Amino acid sequence: MLTAWKKEEELDFLNEVSCVPLQQGLRHLQTAFSNFWAGRTKYPNFKKKHQGGSAEFSKSAFKYRNGQIYLAKCKEPLDIRWSRLIPEGCSPSTVTVRLHPSRRWHISIRFDDPTIKPLPVTDKAIGIDLGINSLVTTSDGNKVSNPKHLKKHHQKLRRAHKSLSRKEKGSKNREKARRKVARIHAQITDTRKDHLHKLTTQLVRENQTIVVEDLAVKNMVKNRKLAQVIADASWGEITRQLAYKCRWYGRTYIEIDRWFPSSKRCSNCGHIVSKMPLNVREWECPECGTRHDRDVNASKNILAAGLAVSVCGASVRPEQSKSVKATAMKLQT
Repeated sequence: MLTAWKKEEELDFLNEVSCVPLQQGLRHLQTAFSNFWAGRTKYPNFKKKHQGGSAEFSKSAFKYRNGQIYLAKCKEPLDIRWSRLIPEGCSPSTVTVRLHPSRRWHISIRFDDPTIKPLPVTDKAIGIDLGINSLVTTSDGNKVSNPKHLKKHHQKLRRAHKSLSRKEKGSKNREKARRKVARIHAQITDTRKDHLHKLTTQLVRENQTIVVEDLAVKNMVKNRKLAQVIADASWGEITRQLAYKCRWYGRTYIEIDRWFPSSKRCSNCGHIVSKMPLNVREWECPECGTRHDRDVNASKNILAAGLAVSVCGASVRPEQSKSVKATAMKLQT
């Protein structure tokens, strides 16, 4: 069908670019429909032009020569400001050019990096409890505060949205206002990603075993009162980065069952209280009298459960659990 489209007068512009990104776009469309038919996503819809887009070039549609990238049907190399250079001897396999809604261009290059080596083995293991006030609480008592990137830019973003709503649709002033909103969103995204990458890299470098909870973030954001702060915290992105960085550097990454009562269980005697509202940040065990910080206690229980799973494969919630999912993955390079 693509070959026939190129012969039509109305679609003649398809001949101006390489056929590879067009074919990749159709493959992505097929993936979207496959996910829809499997019930994983909604019906695919068209993307708005002002939201940017992307073009994926496989190895046959670009050249990497003398540290520069030449795309098919482009005489000049791309003018790239490199965030980091490709190591010598590495050959890119895929190049993706992306346009952000703020009209900022990005290029992503996929290649195998032989310079990534496993880190020296250490005997340190930690459990991690993810939260809102403290983004990360570790079992050794350390807390990392939540920067709340969206909250820092909330007033600025609110004014920009207010200005955008007053502009006439289709006008140039509305386009300028839309780009301003997009730039603020890009700034929030960039600062969040930078902070999360630095945090997860530090955790992986300092610890041999990392244990986290398998959180149902998609279900949590359905809470209208907490949806914004949960989305801003990016718990899913933290666990994703920890998983692949552990695989890169030869660390052990363990996820325990989301139904495990980490907050309600006393890490000293194992007693489980019946209720633990979110506003209770400190509590005292009625059995042994130990005073607990809610987050530190939860991280200690997460570590103990993760180590039990990794050693003997035991269920982390043997008492009438609806879910016995407890996975321990030895992620190796």
